[in-house]
Amino acid sequence: MKKFVIGAFAAIILLTTSLFAQENPVTWNFKTVKVNDSIAELQFQAQIQENWHLYSQYHNNGMERPIEFSFKPAKGYKRIGKVTEPQATVHYDPVFNDTSLYFLKSVTFKQKVQILQNEDFTIKGNISGQACIEGRCVALENKFTFDIKNFHPTTEVDNTNEVAGAENTQDTVIQNIENTAENAVVGTEESEESESLWSFFLVAFFGGLVGLLMPCVFPMIPMTVSYFMKQGKKAKLNALLYGLSIVIIYVIFGIILSLIFGPDFANILSTHWIPNLLFAVIFIIFALSFFGYFEITLPSSWVNKSAKMESAGGFIGIFFMALTLVLVSFSCTLPIAGAVALNSVGGSLLKPIIGMLGFSLGIAIPFTLFAFFPGLLKKMPKSGGWMNTLKVVLAFVELAFALKFINVPDQTYHWGILDREVYLALWIVLFSLLGFYLIGKIKFPNDDDMPVQDSPFRFTIAILTFAFVVYMIPGMFGAPLKAISGWLPPMTTQDFDVNQIVRQESGTGTGSSTTFNLNETPLYEDQLDLPHGIKGYFDYDQALRIAKEQNKPVFIDFTGHGCVNCRNVENAVWIDPQVRKLFAEEFVVVALYVDDKNIQLPEDQVFNDADGDPVTTLGGKNMYIQNTIYKENSQPCYFVIDPDGTVLAGPTYYEKDVNTYMDFLKSGIQAYKERHDNSVPEE
Repeated sequence: MKKFVIGAFAAIILLTTSLFAQENPVTWNFKTVKVNDSIAELQFQAQIQENWHLYSQYHNNGMERPIEFSFKPAKGYKRIGKVTEPQATVHYDPVFNDTSLYFLKSVTFKQKVQILQNEDFTIKGNISGQACIEGRCVALENKFTFDIKNFHPTTEVDNTNEVAGAENTQDTVIQNIENTAENAVVGTEESEESESLWSFFLVAFFGGLVGLLMPCVFPMIPMTVSYFMKQGKKAKLNALLYGLSIVIIYVIFGIILSLIFGPDFANILSTHWIPNLLFAVIFIIFALSFFGYFEITLPSSWVNKSAKMESAGGFIGIFFMALTLVLVSFSCTLPIAGAVALNSVGGSLLKPIIGMLGFSLGIAIPFTLFAFFPGLLKKMPKSGGWMNTLKVVLAFVELAFALKFINVPDQTYHWGILDREVYLALWIVLFSLLGFYLIGKIKFPNDDDMPVQDSPFRFTIAILTFAFVVYMIPGMFGAPLKAISGWLPPMTTQDFDVNQIVRQESGTGTGSSTTFNLNETPLYEDQLDLPHGIKGYFDYDQALRIAKEQNKPVFIDFTGHGCVNCRNVENAVWIDPQVRKLFAEEFVVVALYVDDKNIQLPEDQVFNDADGDPVTTLGGKNMYIQNTIYKENSQPCYFVIDPDGTVLAGPTYYEKDVNTYMDFLKSGIQAYKERHDNSVPEE
């Protein structure tokens, strides 16, 4: 059984590595815009993945590789000036004393050309450049093709001014660099990423402290400290090196994770069924190990070889002593370290390293502190059954997390396995069993007999666990459960919703005064829903057409089946009667699921993306709309637009304050009325 578990875990890592090793941070779309009968504007539209940046054509002593556009010679046209670009982000690096220009999220480069013939033809060429993220760069090599059709040139155009303007573009950019370099500041995206990494570091550090309390680690503290205390003057130095070695070992593991799972893995992880189900299986295996049914252990030969190397002495001996601790404690700490690792994949390049750094410090710092202050050992609790109790509690928690990984592809692919009440029923059973375990009604293989009355802390946790179970029970009948709504399947999967029955049949209850006017049956309504009785559409083109007929603005909800924050906003804000009333009376609502993998587009709606690949699913179409038209790629993301596509308000993202959300909606309504009526209603 042990060899099977180790082999399965290795196979999982190898499989996910082979599936997701490729990186393509920039995608291109090429569009020909007709200026007049003899001049065309070629638009190079680049979509840049989150946290990546694409370098400009220009640089000033920087080390980056600027983007270049190479055109293949052809008789049918000639270029007017050079490729132009919008104002780029300026970043000054005081360490290397150089300045870089780059673009985030999206950018459109433009090249005007004069058409010299009436016949249709194509303009071809190559794009080369570089995209980077946090110290790692990817070379870009792409071909481009523009179709030139329906042009009828008559006379040649004097392009002197056009060329001069284009040439001045570089001078302007360089001047902007020189003026901005000294005052360049870090953008909000970098600060938000730093805040996220800091929070994750603290969570990982707490995980390390919990790992320290495991039965295979905690009893080793006094033995290890005693070993160092016998070394006299070198005791504190060796203890410090021992703690540093633990950190180095785990950080090396974090670096390996960074190389395997980069930030490109985030979108795949958030929607694809393969990694989600694999991670669910891993969490279940971890939980069964913590219950005591088996141990996940490494081959004993690894531990023996590491132990032999301890005799080498010096830093090498101490390092292998730390490695022996890591290997011996593998069966206890792996489920916790694994949870940290799995939650770090798909983030930035630094996230796995930050996670392992935090986890290792949670283990290493106490070992080092006790070696510096051995008197603290007297205040430590004694080893005992409480350590196995902690393991079992974590096992129940990991089973609950495993359901979340199953829920994501279940919603994305419409499997229908975990509807909301099924998910809640499983959580209610799991946490009920945890409560019964804590009061001594259930035992697992490694549990000692321990009277409940001797542990007031354990009894208190049992009370809180049963209280949580009682809190979840009304959710079986449609209660929103706002505190945990983001972890649950959407309310639309609930088969029995008392609130909805009251609204539909008795005409009373929350939101009963709102009436949604749908001009026609929404496409895909048999497979998609909106929460809390809100009515709307699921196809972008249909929503724009209906909005034009009703003379209303469109409220766009870019959402996803696996989007936790989307569910949080819906259950905190959309459920409010004022918000629902505005949706019903002032908007045409459209929910665009960007991660849906199941709904296929009709054949006449299939189109090709920037790479020439066909977009055949509704989720692919919605993702394309969000990325190319609205230059966004996050969910939730909300816009208010005119039926002609003009943005009136937004974007707004994860906003749970009802008043702030209402202000956003009202600003869109006001902008629409100003645009169409030239009159604004009095407040």
